[in-house]
Amino acid sequence: MKNLLIILTALLIAIPGNSQVKLGLKAGVSTNTVPTYDISTGTNTIEALEDASYGIHGGLFLRLSLVGIYIQPEVLFSSTKYEYNVTTASNPEEVLSQKFNKLDIPIMLGFKLGPIRINAGPSASILINSPEALIDSPDFEEMYKNATFGYQAGVGVDLLKKLTLDLRYEGSLSKKFGDAVNIGNQTFNLDNRRSALHLSLGLIF
Repeated sequence: MKNLLIILTALLIAIPGNSQVKLGLKAGVSTNTVPTYDISTGTNTIEALEDASYGIHGGLFLRLSLVGIYIQPEVLFSSTKYEYNVTTASNPEEVLSQKFNKLDIPIMLGFKLGPIRINAGPSASILINSPEALIDSPDFEEMYKNATFGYQAGVGVDLLKKLTLDLRYEGSLSKKFGDAVNIGNQTFNLDNRRSALHLSLGLIF
């Protein structure tokens, strides 16, 4: 997070005063690959009900353009819920869900190719809630990292100089979205932070 702020500040200082600055709002939907848990014992199992889940996102963006190149930092709230089939000693089988609310901060660098914008850049995700534990274990509550880092890349188009439409792929630069969890006498690792697709519509002021 600190490195992203440093990069953003340096870029803002480097942009001349005659550059074009636009502020906007955006919102959209996301499809996320469901995180899986490598947890399976005689009495504890966690299995994802679906391979993918849908979420929402929305927030602010700032676009600074100069001679066909632009930088676009964004601050977005995103929310995604995952459902799992959980079996424990006390509950033979039940469906439980985990909801992740995050603050996503992508910093996109892009250029225009005709009417199409092409962009890519780093992205930080800061967890702003405590996901519900799927198994009753003191280690499960605090195993998630406060922040993970990744990247986004995609294409977009501006319509009527007021609307912006973007489609992006998000990948991970963090190996894990959380630490290992200990259940009984066994240690289980968490799956990698998963990829996502984001489709958003924005309004430029």
